Amino acid sequence: MLSGLPARIAVTAFAVTGLLAAAPSARTAPRVPAAASATAADPSPSGVTVKMPAAVADRLGTDRKALVDAVSADVLSRARDTGGLAPATAADRLAAEGRKVVVDVRSASRDWARGVAYVEASRARHGAPEGWLYLAHRENGRWVSGLEGDREFAAHVAGSPLVGAAERQSMTAYAERAAAPQAPEAHGAQVSPAGAQANTNGLLLPWMPDHYMTLTGGPHAHDSATGHWSALDFAGGNASGLVRSSREGTATSMCGAGGGWTRVIHPGGFSTDYYHMRNATYYNGTAISRSALLGSIGTDTCAGGYATGPHVHWSLRTYDANYNGQYTWLNGRTIGGWAWWNGSSQYSGCGTRLGVTACPGTAIYNRTG
Repeated sequence: MLSGLPARIAVTAFAVTGLLAAAPSARTAPRVPAAASATAADPSPSGVTVKMPAAVADRLGTDRKALVDAVSADVLSRARDTGGLAPATAADRLAAEGRKVVVDVRSASRDWARGVAYVEASRARHGAPEGWLYLAHRENGRWVSGLEGDREFAAHVAGSPLVGAAERQSMTAYAERAAAPQAPEAHGAQVSPAGAQANTNGLLLPWMPDHYMTLTGGPHAHDSATGHWSALDFAGGNASGLVRSSREGTATSMCGAGGGWTRVIHPGGFSTDYYHMRNATYYNGTAISRSALLGSIGTDTCAGGYATGPHVHWSLRTYDANYNGQYTWLNGRTIGGWAWWNGSSQYSGCGTRLGVTACPGTAIYNRTG
């Protein structure tokens, strides 16, 4: 795997795999080619770190800074902590907190570009970052960027040559539309949309079926602070610490090669995030099977956050008709054969199965039904 990156770079050269490689074996990690030579540094927006393979930078030429400016402006307008601020002000605020905005340009073809962008989480608490897949199209000499959830992104998915057939199918085979807000339960919890249990029955917990890990954190917010309680934490067990995909789909390594954050977009309207992994397999919009190897439980904080011990921070997201991926309530949903319920506070909730209740500290088996 690649070694750690400098804290701030203008352009970093990564050689990346094709957009849609053949589905890898769950036991075989695809090879990541050696890094290409670095390109000449471009002035990047203040507080924005840019990653770009040398071949992509050459393909984009002098227009690459305009692309990065367009994507980073979108990111800063969408980010939870900076929405409504001017891009320069937003970037400065994050920089003052020691948090970076990262724009990773992974592929380009004439008037198209695609990649990943994220805002680092605060390193002062256990939490996870905000990140998006993005597609950008050069129209009349101007880059039009679309992040997941933008109408521009939905249009780009339909027309971009950088999105392969399998990935496009995963993104568009959604089962849920944006649901009307549900009535609050006790402790501010909310019920998942009607039919949620049936819709998620195909999703496993993040390790091999019929093996166990220990639940170390019940339902909590993806960033451990605000938002829907969409995340669970797991560690140990006889799964050998190996983290695997909850279902088939297309996988993307959000931090790039060597980073411990992976997103898998599944057919049926859901995607799952996996954070804090070590020895992570590198994927770039790659078609994978159910239980494909993603990495091992760890303490990686490639995009911020905090981890006190090796575990996987697993989060559930739902997609709607606009390809808007949002972290969603676990409450009432069935994952890995267990129905998950919020507790009186974050991390305290439990799972139930066949009359058994499993709360944090309990070893549970991953079941297919």
